[in-house]
Amino acid sequence: MATIIPVASFDYVVFGATGDLTTRKLLPALYHRYKDGQIPPTSRIIGASRSELAVEAFRARTRDALKRFVAADDLDEATLAAFLDHLDYVAVDGAGDDGWPDLVAKLDERPDQVRPFYLATSPDLYGSICRNLAKFGLVGEKSRVVLEKPIGKDLKSARAINDAVGEVFPEEQIFRIDHYLGKETVQNLLALRFANTIFDRLWTADVIDHVQITVAETVGVEGRAGYYDTSGALRDMLQNHILQLLCLTAMESPLNLDANSVRDEKLKVLRALKPITAGDVQQVTVRGQYVQGAVDGKPVEGYLNELGHDSRTETFVACKVEVQSWRWAGVPFYLRTGKRLPQKLSEIVVQFRAAPFSIFPEESFGREPNRLVIRLQPQEGMKLEVMTKDPGPGGMRLRPTNLDISFEETFKQRYPDAYERLLMDVVRGNATLFMRRDEVEVAWAWADSLLKAWADRREPPRAYPAGSWGPTAAIALIERDGRTWHEELR
Repeated sequence: MATIIPVASFDYVVFGATGDLTTRKLLPALYHRYKDGQIPPTSRIIGASRSELAVEAFRARTRDALKRFVAADDLDEATLAAFLDHLDYVAVDGAGDDGWPDLVAKLDERPDQVRPFYLATSPDLYGSICRNLAKFGLVGEKSRVVLEKPIGKDLKSARAINDAVGEVFPEEQIFRIDHYLGKETVQNLLALRFANTIFDRLWTADVIDHVQITVAETVGVEGRAGYYDTSGALRDMLQNHILQLLCLTAMESPLNLDANSVRDEKLKVLRALKPITAGDVQQVTVRGQYVQGAVDGKPVEGYLNELGHDSRTETFVACKVEVQSWRWAGVPFYLRTGKRLPQKLSEIVVQFRAAPFSIFPEESFGREPNRLVIRLQPQEGMKLEVMTKDPGPGGMRLRPTNLDISFEETFKQRYPDAYERLLMDVVRGNATLFMRRDEVEVAWAWADSLLKAWADRREPPRAYPAGSWGPTAAIALIERDGRTWHEELR
């Protein structure tokens, strides 16, 4: 059984309390932590938004949300009713003065509580909300502020947001959340690399041929068309989620698990990324945009039809990047992400080099080199592909066999999802799994160079049918190097 360690009593204030993120992710995550006994009975969850709602109406909305987004087996009426009793609500204008005295009065009832402020709002409001928190005396030693992505749309806007928030909160009280870093598998990547001598010694350019990181979605832009068209796949996924996964894969061992030690090593990886320029952008990147096709056997419209107007925003991006360091010299990292792909999938594939010589005849097997597949979704786990003898008489025939670890099946328990873990880490003040300001800005600097290279080329994204693995050029990107994408239908 997992050890559940209660956190300190808190008042969690969620700005944007009636929004989609709060409804789908934050409230279900907090419910699960309450159900598992991690949230003390003196804690409160205070919703804050501009909507005029009575407390009972907010609780009723939360009840409906939990019945939609929490598995029926995890809901029981007694626990649900007790959880709802911990919810409160205040109508607050983040950009103006309305409602703030009411929030002050509510928080002053328990001045000694840990006080996280979760900004599940548009990033345009981060500065205004933080300035109002300071103006109304709500920032203290036990305060934290949580910033959802996107933190800006380029380096300039990211710096502006960081400056505005940094005027109010010191860096150690700012938690920039990337939910991918809260996944069990991502943390197990650290354990795999640095707690197992066998992998630590193999994690070099001498042994690893290349690394692939894929984050694939079957959905389109859904109700986010307005936001997505100003963002695209690079800003929405590659600049944050995928670069963070790359950092954890490529980083050197930190001195310890202290937040700054881990983030120092991730920062070194980001600084070692070779910039992509207009001179090489065609050879090492592919932009795509989905057109009409079928996903899971169901016909779907193209991006432009969903959007309602012409656009050059990419819904798919693949690129070959280099980490210019002693450990990774000559090892390419192939990154790809996109919408309307054949399956929902997030994984890191570490492809080891083929044996330099084989004593086995080629007809006995396909000369498959070893491969480590680290699955983040849909089912978290790890799989090491090794060659074994095919059972039975008739000679030495080899075939690939999987050493497979599915965390839930192996440990026979439900694991907290990423938001559950990260929300509690905020209360603890543990920033290890959150991004530091310099990480965000160095990542944006690299992404800006790629955005500029695309802009200089002025080429539209390549079309790909919904339900495919992206433009054919993405296949050529990796196959011209004699490699192929790992695509294992589940």
